[in-house]
Amino acid sequence: MTNKLPVVKAGVTDVCLFVEPYGEDFWMRPADAFQIVSMSDANVHFEVVTSTDLITVWLYEDGDPYNMILDYEVMDARGEKLECGHQRPADD
Repeated sequence: MTNKLPVVKAGVTDVCLFVEPYGEDFWMRPADAFQIVSMSDANVHFEVVTSTDLITVWLYEDGDPYNMILDYEVMDARGEKLECGHQRPADD
């Protein structure tokens, strides 16, 4: 059983890591390494959808899209919990 998904940012631009269903955003800068950690003991299926500047992740129990896992944390490479909006760019 795997309850965490490592996400590593390559390239030279920032990207938004967006975790559903709450729509929480965590901004990754080049070389950032985060982990999405399910707090559930269930068998977790991570669904990842990417685009140019966005990574969206859904957590499902046993791969069932009608049984979402709602209790998770996003952590940095040091294992520190990140809050929604981490490194969010300021509006210009």
